[in-house]
Amino acid sequence: MKHYLFILLASASLMTACKEKTEPKVIIAPKVETPKPTGPVVMQDLNSQNEVEWLGKFYKVVVSRKADRELPMVEVEQGRKGVDNRITLKILRPDGTEFFNRTYTKSDFSNCLDDNTQKTGVLLGIVLDRAEGDNLIFAASVGSPDALSDEYIPILLTVSRMGDVSIKRDTTMDTSASAEDEEDGV
Repeated sequence: MKHYLFILLASASLMTACKEKTEPKVIIAPKVETPKPTGPVVMQDLNSQNEVEWLGKFYKVVVSRKADRELPMVEVEQGRKGVDNRITLKILRPDGTEFFNRTYTKSDFSNCLDDNTQKTGVLLGIVLDRAEGDNLIFAASVGSPDALSDEYIPILLTVSRMGDVSIKRDTTMDTSASAEDEEDGV
């Protein structure tokens, strides 16, 4: 009888345990939507000054980049727009007087650009590259305003000692890396 009572109690406890339903612990989280950027892509304004030895004297080169909402907007990606830039290049003589002062937009470089870059690119920058003989040579670029992009067209802007300007697409490869670095893949 004791065995029978024990079996009856064990069966009752098993039945009670089977009747209790445990809720599954499955958590369904909603998909996190990253907010879509609003407004156009605008590059940060930039001002720089450099000194360069040229024609036996030290000249100051001042470059100022400003986003200009009055210029035509470019199409960056999937309907998103970008604001183009104006860049002012000044070259000051050793006594501080102005030798050269000109403001550039992407249209000044249109003869160097393909159709896609005309539609989707902005004037990214102008920087002093070097003084070479009677010329100051600047590297300019037009390309995507997206900070994560490396798409751009390199351009050479040359200012002569007489203030004449020539603009052409830069077709030379960057040769600043040593041969040893190139062999190592760096």
